[in-house]
Amino acid sequence: MMNVKLRGGVLMAETEYGLALLDEKSGDYWTLNPTAALVLEILLAGRGPDEAVQALTERYDVGADLAQQDVDRILTELRSAGLVNGD
Repeated sequence: MMNVKLRGGVLMAETEYGLALLDEKSGDYWTLNPTAALVLEILLAGRGPDEAVQALTERYDVGADLAQQDVDRILTELRSAGLVNGD
């Protein structure tokens, strides 16, 4: 099971196009497209990457391999930006 949480000081808000994340300390913000928003919401709910892959394949016309690449990339980018904590 994966335990992903937003880092303290990071706020999340739904937008018409997906999600916006705001780092209160730096004032930086990120916009997540619907694919990235879905992945983040699944991970924040305590579900794992496999469930995020499954959700992407069900909602969008993509195969499991491409969905897995998307999930891995999104999680790596969120971690690199310091927006999420967890394993």
